[in-house]
Amino acid sequence: MNIVLGAIADDFTGATDLANNLVRAGMRTLQVIGVPDTPLLLEDVDAVIVALKSRSCEAAQAVSQSLEALEWLQARGVRQVFFKYCSTFDSTAVGNIGPVADALLESLGARQTVMVPAFPVNGRTVYQGHLFVGDRLLNESGMEQHPLNPMTDADLVRVLAQQSKWTVGLLNHSVLKGGADAARAHLDQARGEGCSHIICDSLDEDDLQTVAEAVVDFPLVTGGSGLGQALPAEYRKREWLSHIADASQLEPASGSALVLSGSCSRATLAQIDAFLTHYEGFALDPLALAASDDHYHEALNFARNRVGCGAPLIVYASALADSVQQAQQQLGVEASGELVESALASLATTLVSEGVGRLIVAGGETSGAVVSALGIKALRIGGQIDPGVPWTQARIEGKDKPLSLALKSGNFGAINFFTRAFEVLQ
Repeated sequence: MNIVLGAIADDFTGATDLANNLVRAGMRTLQVIGVPDTPLLLEDVDAVIVALKSRSCEAAQAVSQSLEALEWLQARGVRQVFFKYCSTFDSTAVGNIGPVADALLESLGARQTVMVPAFPVNGRTVYQGHLFVGDRLLNESGMEQHPLNPMTDADLVRVLAQQSKWTVGLLNHSVLKGGADAARAHLDQARGEGCSHIICDSLDEDDLQTVAEAVVDFPLVTGGSGLGQALPAEYRKREWLSHIADASQLEPASGSALVLSGSCSRATLAQIDAFLTHYEGFALDPLALAASDDHYHEALNFARNRVGCGAPLIVYASALADSVQQAQQQLGVEASGELVESALASLATTLVSEGVGRLIVAGGETSGAVVSALGIKALRIGGQIDPGVPWTQARIEGKDKPLSLALKSGNFGAINFFTRAFEVLQ
């Protein structure tokens, strides 16, 4: 067994995002849902990603789940551990990025790790420790209105310092321009000064490759999937990988096409609007869901009457910030989110059992709920739809054909993502 990279992802879409980039870089990658409780065949695997649903839970729970995943990965002899979180660094004031990174660092007996959320191809860059989404600071990008983890500060050094018990430093762009040796020297100096967490500037793919070269021997790295795309080239230099594998081929897709969306990001809202100019959709209302079961059954009947007609359709709870806040004020933040996730997960299990074989789910929390409800334990990673989002396939109990499944982070994808995704699958 020669597993080079073992990753712990804090949500399911983030896990497939990382898996997508590893596969594109030639690593044979297996994504598992939660810590496996049964043996897995890992002889032909270069990377394993354990997908957790730990981004928005209590910090202590996130730490416990992450340490359990780490123990499982260590038992399989991984060379390097990767803690994967969102490229928008979204978390609460007390976690969960800081507490989980602290715990992983301590458990591995390491003195330092890097924080590399940048994903330039998707417009996520870091400069002077500040995170940008496109040309806007994080706190002006729409993420300040995130329903679960609003991000009101773009200064990641400051954000992480509030979450971690260790000192937070910065590897800035002027150092990165000096190459990997300069970056290593800076990291060594920071380590000597007691800096355990280092936020890394990254403006483009060259910066990510420089960081990857500097930290390839670290026991623990953390970040978004951009760093995951850069690391395989460094593994090959050390001959940890012997070949570039073509790991993106899936079985032919079959079954009806459905989109389920719980994301309220600006990108997803625009994607829904674009989709609805061509296809039908049903809008779920959390307040109506709370009032009675009639609204859920209305959505189910809407989908049942259309999924067999050939054209894809969408059921969505995505809404503008004012509508989301109104539901949260009346129902509570957690209750409102749980109502939506439960309804979409129930729709997924029912409709997949009745013939849906091509399914897109938008939103990290929604994806976690749907994948858990479907009982999916592992995903085979296929070809990319848009940067950060691949098609995957999973075996569903009682189904002869695999389910083709795309798990989309809310902020990812072009405006035509939902229609383009089904075209790519064909």
